[in-house]
Amino acid sequence: MTVYFIGAGPGDPELMTLKGHRLLQQCPVVLYAGSLIPREVLESVEGTAEKIIDTASIDLDEITQHIQQADHEGQDVARLQCGDPSLYGAIGEQIRRLEALGIAYEVIPGVSAVAASAAYLKKELTLSGVSQTIIMTRYEGKTPFPERERLPQLAQSGATLAIHLGVTRIHKIVEELVPYYGDDCPVAVCYRTSWPDQDKVVGTLSNIVEKVREKGFTRTALILVGHVLDCDDFEESYLYAKDQAHVYRPKVKPKTPRTVKRDIG
Repeated sequence: MTVYFIGAGPGDPELMTLKGHRLLQQCPVVLYAGSLIPREVLESVEGTAEKIIDTASIDLDEITQHIQQADHEGQDVARLQCGDPSLYGAIGEQIRRLEALGIAYEVIPGVSAVAASAAYLKKELTLSGVSQTIIMTRYEGKTPFPERERLPQLAQSGATLAIHLGVTRIHKIVEELVPYYGDDCPVAVCYRTSWPDQDKVVGTLSNIVEKVREKGFTRTALILVGHVLDCDDFEESYLYAKDQAHVYRPKVKPKTPRTVKRDIG
């Protein structure tokens, strides 16, 4: 018996990986948080899984009990996590319980909300000469933060910021970022990216609070901050530059095109 922590992606069922989907299909027990994962993600197993349990209203002890029951019955468990399990997935404490119980587990990565939101905005988050760093964080609330990771400390880098779980405190976020990024810094807030009711708002630090309140976003939103969101004045990457040679594109080109040999016998 194995518990599979599967990254379900940001919401769109087609954004789950092929491996995640395959493992979901073969697990008779499925645990998922209905508040974070749309039921459409489970459509392919609605008629085949023996148990589909929404964990949104139960605590960690109850989740563990369901897993222990499946272990007793020799049934694999698909533990669906929104986005990618390694990012704010709260799998650390679940894994600790499983290791104490001697229950096998695997972690299957998924498409994160950051990646999906960048695609929704049709933006690259790392532009040459503008920002080569993305900091993924959350705004301080109930979860304790080391002083070195509080937003003003992170903002000193000037990097692109992806702020999870902070839309209800966006006014505080703006106050802390303006001294480092300026009033005119672009901001995008993406709500339930890739869900059927996905929505977004774009603006600057000077007006994003008003725009978010007009939209009524209060949860399930990602805040992206950085000049990469509205910048046409950036350097082109060396990746495809004509005068930049590398192992796959030598300065002196061979007389005949490089081909890949295939065994067709």
